[in-house]
Amino acid sequence: MGRRKNTTADDIVFVISKLPWWTGVLLAALVWVLFTLFTPAVPSAADAKPAQMATHAVITLMVKAAPFIKYFLCFLFLMGALVSFIGNRKRKALLAEAQAPNGAAAVQGMSWREFEMLVGQAFRQQGYTVEETGAAGPDGGVDLVLRKGSERFLVQCKQWRALKVGVTTVRELYGVMAAQGAAGGFVVTSGRFTQEAVAFGAGRNIELIDGVRLQRMMQHVESPSALAGPPTEAKPACPKCQSEMVLRTAQKGANAGKTFWGCSTYPQCNGTRPAN
Repeated sequence: MGRRKNTTADDIVFVISKLPWWTGVLLAALVWVLFTLFTPAVPSAADAKPAQMATHAVITLMVKAAPFIKYFLCFLFLMGALVSFIGNRKRKALLAEAQAPNGAAAVQGMSWREFEMLVGQAFRQQGYTVEETGAAGPDGGVDLVLRKGSERFLVQCKQWRALKVGVTTVRELYGVMAAQGAAGGFVVTSGRFTQEAVAFGAGRNIELIDGVRLQRMMQHVESPSALAGPPTEAKPACPKCQSEMVLRTAQKGANAGKTFWGCSTYPQCNGTRPAN
């Protein structure tokens, strides 16, 4: 079955849904007032001359249709406002889930669309203006467009639960950035990046944000740079549970003061690896 094409009404609701919810309410109220104040009365047919009958008929039809146009436009604006309001509540709920003690597990259980909404909300609380592009699927290209001041940044989201994000994804985003003249870009994943991806991003205006850094962003512990800077170092997987590992420093014992890789889910998992 072929996909239904978007109508003008669909486009209006979509555009309004991307704005703050009160914008749609304000536009609906403005349309109601303007149509109420400026819609003329139906002209009398007795005043029309025979040569003017066609024009009179058109004007009469437009005047009689005005109330229906008013109701229709108000309905579309209010529908867009409702979608915007529900979406805003959903984003805040997803962020609250991700900030909870079991936030990492909650992020892993999200759909690709929910993950994009979560990432967008995380950037919003960092001071960016966020535009969701409404890509058609989990690999639909640029997922978010960020703005801060006069600068524009592109974001690619990868909600991969097991696989590492490879260099191909980073190369593709870099090409789109160059084509669109973006100031920088971000690749965000709930998992990890390969060494090749980290190496390609190094020295370029692309910032790689893995699952651990994303958690820090959402907790206000870490902010992405205003201009995308060097990505974080690729981290190994835990030998016990395959979760992301973080660098820790031994506080006591024979190895006190030495760094090692520890599982990010500690104390649930105590897997370790030696640091090079």
